[in-house]
Amino acid sequence: MRDVTVSREGKVILGPITWSVNEGERWVILGPNGAGKSTLLMLCSTKIHPTSGEVNILEEQLGKVDVFELRTRLGLTTPALISDIPYEERVMDVVLTAAYAITGRWQEDYDLWDESRALALLTTLGVRELGERLFGSLSEGEKKRVLIARALMADPELLLLDEPAAGLDLGGREDLLRRLENLAIDPLSPATIIVTHHIEEIPVGTTHALLLSKAKPIASGLISDVVTSENLSAAYGLTIAVTTEGGRYFARAL
Repeated sequence: MRDVTVSREGKVILGPITWSVNEGERWVILGPNGAGKSTLLMLCSTKIHPTSGEVNILEEQLGKVDVFELRTRLGLTTPALISDIPYEERVMDVVLTAAYAITGRWQEDYDLWDESRALALLTTLGVRELGERLFGSLSEGEKKRVLIARALMADPELLLLDEPAAGLDLGGREDLLRRLENLAIDPLSPATIIVTHHIEEIPVGTTHALLLSKAKPIASGLISDVVTSENLSAAYGLTIAVTTEGGRYFARAL
């Protein structure tokens, strides 16, 4: 992104921001409510275009590319996606249909390789046994793991996860973070961008961080340089102490 801004009704809700993500990097986007995190992820997923500036995704410039073709190269999961999937959709089909970047099985053809990959991804995310269940009957944590498997189905070059651990209980969160850690340390995994409100939900293996506040970047770079007491205090407007343990980050207000 080069000098990117996004405006709505005359108000700038993101930017100006210049930012880049490279192959093999694992990013987390942090910041208070209204900081522009979701807007930034919508740009990355081609759901919106910038008001000004230039956005290039996988060497394609927004505004000069067919976004429907570009989206087949992206893996995306957001809370909003849950409501787009029919209650009665079979879990295996939720994952399979990602190959066509659609929701809802229709008349597509899938071969044995597709089914094997979908089953392997469900296994990786710990929900293999749910393959024949109806998506709407799953718990919140189960749905999120299925959606991450779906996001990986098309072998994306860029993986975008919007608050993957939000709303989960302690056990569900820790289980999901352990699986995201395994993805992060796998050199064959795509470049990843995770949006979260809580630094406790940053998976081990995350390499870089972008901290936003009031629609603008506060800090960007290596995670150890960005997720600090000083930077978080500036972003949130109160004194925050950041500690680390075993590659995990924790914060509390003083």
